[in-house]
Amino acid sequence: MTEPSRPGTLDGPGLRRVVWVLSITVITSYGVLYYTFAVLLSSIVGDTGWSAVELTAAFSASQVVSGIVGVVLGKRLDRYGPRVIMTAGSAVSVVGLLAIAAAQSYAWFFGAWIVTGIGMAGVLYPSAFAALTRWGGSRRVAALTTLTLVAGLASTIFAPLAAGLEALTDWRTTYVVMAVILGAVTIPLHWRGLDLPWTGHASADEVSASDGAVRTRAFLVLLLTSAAAAFVVYAVVVNLVPLLVERGFSSTEAAIGLGIGGIGQVAGRLGYARLAAATSPVSRASIVIASVSITTAMLAVAPTEAWLLFTVSVLVGVSRGLYTLIQATAVSDRWGTARYGHLSAILSAPILLASAIAPFAGAVLATATGS
Repeated sequence: MTEPSRPGTLDGPGLRRVVWVLSITVITSYGVLYYTFAVLLSSIVGDTGWSAVELTAAFSASQVVSGIVGVVLGKRLDRYGPRVIMTAGSAVSVVGLLAIAAAQSYAWFFGAWIVTGIGMAGVLYPSAFAALTRWGGSRRVAALTTLTLVAGLASTIFAPLAAGLEALTDWRTTYVVMAVILGAVTIPLHWRGLDLPWTGHASADEVSASDGAVRTRAFLVLLLTSAAAAFVVYAVVVNLVPLLVERGFSSTEAAIGLGIGGIGQVAGRLGYARLAAATSPVSRASIVIASVSITTAMLAVAPTEAWLLFTVSVLVGVSRGLYTLIQATAVSDRWGTARYGHLSAILSAPILLASAIAPFAGAVLATATGS
């Protein structure tokens, strides 16, 4: 029996429908839940008096919560499918964003981000990857590539949008508008667009092989290296706008600098198939991690000319785009798809923890060094 005929795998039209539904919802979710905060960070500091360290701590806490909740959701997604989980995640995220906009105290702000983190666990890449990996069968890599190509434009679209809204209103109103956009786009698409057959059953041998993967040296190495790369990638994303403002750019110009990194992500993902054909999984991961390190160092030492810093931002995006696809395919390439949601959630937990610590660590380093 070929993989496309496995129970639960969709035919061509069905898979294309799911790819585009998830592409739209994921780009919206990342744009609203992640990049909006990066753009509004300086404005929130100026309006509330809370420090950048305090604000990024709240945002980081949401990522930790997302990782913990995601491990629980992974098993349920394997069994029941993504429809209810992703719809509920959208609804909870909207509530969290509205609470963020209403926050008058730091304790309220922190708690609102915890609620938002619970919602994030259901709407970001891990859940979408699990859905496409199961429904895509042998065509999963093409489906995942399309998803990440489109989602890579989240910063390109939403960073300037958030900056424009903030310039016209304020950060609180901007978050209210973003919450409305998130709910209006993702809730109906998750509920109606993911209403497709799903099977949560796998053979005993498949389940045993998948469960045993967690105890292997290869899985541990993958987990540690992925977390290290995520730490660097997300430290750059959230701290790039403050860095560019420090270099003399306006908030809008800095948001554009962040946004064009999305173009680099698209370029990286377009080139992933060629890289995959020419490399092994281990060498491919090594190349991508090296590129993440090098481009991050370039941001630190590059002169302040706008064209040069924007070029480096694009290169950082290329590395980030490649890294996302490695994260999406590493589990299925090695251990199959039978328990992808569970294994991917375990892999994603330290990645989310690293991405949670990274913005906070970046803010602490910036404060300690004065730059």
